[in-house]
Amino acid sequence: MSTETTAATFEVRPTSHPRTQTEREQALADLSFGKVFTDHMARAVWTKGEGWHDHRVEAYGPLSLDPATAVLHYAQEIFEGLKAYRHADGSVWTFRPHANAARFAASARRLALPELREADFIGSIEALVRTDTEWVPDSPGSSLYLRPFMFASESFLGVRPAHRVDYLVIASPSGPYFTSGFSPVSIWVTTDFHRSGPGGTGAAKCGGNYAASLLPQQQATDNGCSQVCFLDAATGTLLEELGGMNVFFVDADGAVHTPELTETILAGVTRSSVLRIMADDGRTVYERPLPFAEIAEQIRSGHIVEAFACGTAAVVTPIGQFKGTGLDLTVGDGGPGAVTTGLHAKLTDVQYGRAEDTYGWMHRLA
Repeated sequence: MSTETTAATFEVRPTSHPRTQTEREQALADLSFGKVFTDHMARAVWTKGEGWHDHRVEAYGPLSLDPATAVLHYAQEIFEGLKAYRHADGSVWTFRPHANAARFAASARRLALPELREADFIGSIEALVRTDTEWVPDSPGSSLYLRPFMFASESFLGVRPAHRVDYLVIASPSGPYFTSGFSPVSIWVTTDFHRSGPGGTGAAKCGGNYAASLLPQQQATDNGCSQVCFLDAATGTLLEELGGMNVFFVDADGAVHTPELTETILAGVTRSSVLRIMADDGRTVYERPLPFAEIAEQIRSGHIVEAFACGTAAVVTPIGQFKGTGLDLTVGDGGPGAVTTGLHAKLTDVQYGRAEDTYGWMHRLA
């Protein structure tokens, strides 16, 4: 794994209107998720025939787009999500950015966008975080959420891959994704909608997949649930993933079960980390098709004792209940199980520098 990046090639153009220290401290004192943004953003441009150029860090601010900008009409865009963590010594680190860079490139291929080199992906994050280091919070459970994204910025209404593409990274100091913190959430199992289908974009991290999830997510909210769970579009029987997270189950024997990756499921970075930790802990891990009827019956019988979701934003979140039309299942005793709690602790201890990083997952940014 290469550790060389191109951070030095990103020209820093400091903002002429940075927030004052008082304004920044006020923003960091009342954190939510994705509402406040730092003073700068990283940027690069790709044009057909010239490739990537104009790497820079500049003032955070609105984008000027022509009404005919291709992304507004054909949704040719992708994004990633990762976090910067403040350690006790003041240094700033991120978790497995090489995996995010690889997934970003895979998403670009699927959406007919130009691939960004790993060195540029990580370099852009380094350049931005080093410019806005003071925005990395240090309160418990907080982090600087990083959002790299790429979109078709050519002004053209023809249906083809764009000849101009913009890449940006923005950063948001954030608290826990779920305001309830590490406590069980309820999940709505939808049978009316699907996130993606065979041959679609389910394995890519693109906005269209999330747009498709918003109506069923509203259905989940209306029924008192935090997230929606999707079944496969081909048969309507196999559990796939939540609106923005992968899902796991722990049975009474201590074995772990999760849906196997297909072209309709996003390969989560946290998911792969969970699988590695579980295997190293000596647990039997099954990546396989998971019929929801089987999962429901094993929850009812008590054979499945824990369920949890995982993703960058929420890390690991216990699931206490599955609900749906004619469905109301409580997992175990409804509280966080020992496996879920231990896994959350192991991951966050590494991310925040409280435990040794034996996997080499952490990358220093500043």
